[in-house]
Amino acid sequence: MKKAFLIVIDSFGMGALPDAASYGDAGAHTAYNICKAVKGPKWPVLKALGLGNCAMLSGKTLPGCEAVENPLADYGIMAEKSSGKDTTTGHWELAGLELDSPFHIFDPEYPSFPQPLVDELQAAIGRKIIGNCSASGTQIIDTLGQQHMSSGAPICYTSADSVFQIAAHEDVIPIETLYGICRTARQLCDAYQVARVIARPFTGSPGSFIRTGRRKDFSIRLPGKTVLDHLSDKGVITIGVGKIGNIFNETGLACTYPEKGNQACMAKTAQLMSQPVSSGALIFVNLVDTDMLYGHRRDAQGYFKAVSEIDQWLKHVITRITEQDLLIITADHGCDPAFRGTDHTREYVPLLSYRTNRAGRNLGVRKQFSDVAQTLCDFFRTAPFSKANSFY
Repeated sequence: MKKAFLIVIDSFGMGALPDAASYGDAGAHTAYNICKAVKGPKWPVLKALGLGNCAMLSGKTLPGCEAVENPLADYGIMAEKSSGKDTTTGHWELAGLELDSPFHIFDPEYPSFPQPLVDELQAAIGRKIIGNCSASGTQIIDTLGQQHMSSGAPICYTSADSVFQIAAHEDVIPIETLYGICRTARQLCDAYQVARVIARPFTGSPGSFIRTGRRKDFSIRLPGKTVLDHLSDKGVITIGVGKIGNIFNETGLACTYPEKGNQACMAKTAQLMSQPVSSGALIFVNLVDTDMLYGHRRDAQGYFKAVSEIDQWLKHVITRITEQDLLIITADHGCDPAFRGTDHTREYVPLLSYRTNRAGRNLGVRKQFSDVAQTLCDFFRTAPFSKANSFY
C-alpha cells in the first residue's frame, strides 16, 4: 500500500516573510546564512532535489547549494498564514489547522509571568519557583542550577515563543514528578493561551550541567481537527516520529515513536519504511536538532553539519521511495543562526515533493502551509479537508 513521508527539518527557514518586520525578523534567511558561513559545496541530495531552486523563489542563491536545471522533486516555498513563528503553529498549519490569533507571548523582562499564574502554580505544586524570566535554556541552568539544587525550586523561564519551560535536576525532582508539575502548569497556562509547557530535565553538577534527552512538550489542546484526524477516519494509518505526538497531544495518530534527536528519529523512520502496512500510511517526522541544538544557540557550523547528516540519510531514503509513495520535505519556521537574539525567525519554509521517476516542477510561492494537508488528501484519495490548494 502507498505511504507518504512528511519530513520537517525543524526551523530550516527560506527567507523572511513579507510581514517579518512586525516580528523583528526583517532580513532573516536561515538556509542562506548557513551556506554563507560555511565554504564549499553542500547537501548534494537536497541540491539535486531542488533546495537551491526553492531559495531562488525567495530571491537568494545558496552558496554551494545552487539551483539545478532538472531538480528531482517538485519545489516551492510556503508562507505561514497563521500568526506566529513557533513549532505548534507551524506544525498545526502543515496539518491543515490555521489559527486566527497568535498564542500568548510572555514578557521578556523580569518578571515574565503574571503573578496570579505564579501564585496558582506554587500553591498547586507546594514549591516556590525561581527564574521567572526569558532566557536561554542552557544559560539559565548554569546560572540557577545550584540554587535549584539547594532549594528544590524548579527553574521556570520562557522565550520569544509561546512557552512556559520548567527545568529541574533529575536527582532533585524525579522525572515523573517534573512531568506532573508540567501537567499542572499546562492546565493553568490554558487560560493564557500558551502554546507549550516544556519539561527540561538536566543532570550533572555546578559548572557542568547537561540537559538530558527526557524533554517532554505539553501542548495546548487543539481547537479543531487536523488532517491527521481526517485521514485516520478514512482508514489511513497515521504515525508520528519525534515530538509529533507531543505537538498534537497524541490526537489523530494511530501510534507515536517519541524518539529523541535526529539520529534516533531517522533510524526509526528508516525502520518504518520497510514495514508493510495493510492500508495507506502517513509517517510524520520532526527532526529537531537543527533548531534545538544549533538554531537557538546561533551555531551555523553545527546547523550545517546537522543538515549534512539529514542529507546523507535522504540519499538512502529516496532510493526506497516506490512509485506508490510520496516524500515531502519542509520546515515549520526559521531560526537563523546569523540573526540577532536566540529565537525563531518568521520565514518562508522550503517545499520539496518527491515521487520517483517524475520530473520536478516549480510549485511557486504557496500562500499557506496547509497546502500540505490538502495534498495528502489528494494523495490518499480522500475528500478535501480544507480550502487550501493541493500541489499533488
